Amino acid sequence: MRNDMLQQILEDLNSSSTDVEASALISTDGLMIASALPSGIDEDRVGAMSAALLSLGDRAGRELSRGEIDRVMIQGQKGYVIMTSSGEEAVLTVMAKPNAKLGLIFLDIKRAAEALSKLI
Repeated sequence: MRNDMLQQILEDLNSSSTDVEASALISTDGLMIASALPSGIDEDRVGAMSAALLSLGDRAGRELSRGEIDRVMIQGQKGYVIMTSSGEEAVLTVMAKPNAKLGLIFLDIKRAAEALSKLI
């Protein structure tokens, strides 16, 4: 039941904008909790990299006196990967298209992360 609810939030996030291509909820130790990823994407790799990058970003934010971070974002030629905390125990990772309207996506991600954190 809980997994279905987590899955539904991710699917709603993916359908909230045509700019969002994929999303996943990952434990802070890198294990996949729920995902709405396209076929052909290795869930284990996404999980491990997301947890490591958010952790590193959090540490960099503290070390460089930037305070608590909101998100870690990677911008590549083929789009964005955006990672944000979802409670203390999880990372929400979202993949978006290169021409994505980031302000709207950040808002959708924040709402989804809050909803997911209540279920974890």
